[in-house]
Amino acid sequence: MTATVIDTSGGSGTVIRAAGLKVTAQRLAVLDVLTLSPHSSVDQVLPAVQKRMPSISEQAVYGILGAFTAAGLVRRIASAGSPARYECRVGDNHHHLVCISCGNIQDVDCVVGEAPCLTPSDAAGYTILSAEVTFSGLCAECSIRPEMTDPTD
Repeated sequence: MTATVIDTSGGSGTVIRAAGLKVTAQRLAVLDVLTLSPHSSVDQVLPAVQKRMPSISEQAVYGILGAFTAAGLVRRIASAGSPARYECRVGDNHHHLVCISCGNIQDVDCVVGEAPCLTPSDAAGYTILSAEVTFSGLCAECSIRPEMTDPTD
């Protein structure tokens, strides 16, 4: 399955409206930030949006991201021990590489097959729609820093 990154070239308002959501200045700002900065947490989205609209609250950003996630405009990434991150790459079953030192996140396509990449040995009657895999380790930059050692030692 090929990746679908939300295409905002026709305008973010068109994308939001096509998802069945009301177009607001706050929603436009949040979608624009996520388009430019994938894998962002609310703590990263909020100050970027506040540059355009200083009065927007953290709760409003959470609400917008929740609405976008429910509408399929963004994907919520929940890595253990990290705040939720959001991205506009939706509609495929890609996975993520997460650096345990700096928190950098990179997309990685499924290694083999089509979504879902993983099939449980017993689906217990479920219809499997997706599988999520997070690869944790050290990014190339953190791997070469002398102060970084194997955290499992």
